[in-house]
Amino acid sequence: MTETEQPAVRRVGSRVVYENPWMLVREDEVERLDGSRGIYGIIEKPDFALVIPAEGDAFHMVEEFRYPIGRRTWSFPQGSLPDRRRAEPEELARLELAQETGLRAGTLTHLGHLNCSHGTSGQGFDVFLATDLTAGEADREPEEQDMRQRLVPRAEFAEMIRDGRVTDDSTVAAYTLLTLHEQR
Repeated sequence: MTETEQPAVRRVGSRVVYENPWMLVREDEVERLDGSRGIYGIIEKPDFALVIPAEGDAFHMVEEFRYPIGRRTWSFPQGSLPDRRRAEPEELARLELAQETGLRAGTLTHLGHLNCSHGTSGQGFDVFLATDLTAGEADREPEEQDMRQRLVPRAEFAEMIRDGRVTDDSTVAAYTLLTLHEQR
């Protein structure tokens, strides 16, 4: 958007409708370019880090029960700090990798930053490729006590996306960034 362009929608009022340690939901009163008014619901959550732990031609994946969808699914390790605190992306990536898998990365390569659910939230995430891995003990949060992990060959990972064992959009998007990185 140039300096002379107006945003297509501007906020004229706002109120918090719900808040807990993980998110804030607000309802904004907005005005469109034509002067008409409406409301927009926004979910505020801090950015998170997603880590692709690669070993040879395989990835360390985690599986857990996801309450909102009512089933277990596989994904790359990912997360944010409690109480909506913010952290440097690389620091957060190293923390999430160690907490969820016990792995430590000798090399962490930033692959990019993406937005998730950008129609309802400003939340984004940084994607990192973790290599030169060293094993250690996982230190999972209470919500992650059912988490499992395993090394998944790349060919099986693609099949897991096709058959619905991987449904996490952030994991699939991160894999796209990895693929583009590898094509350089």
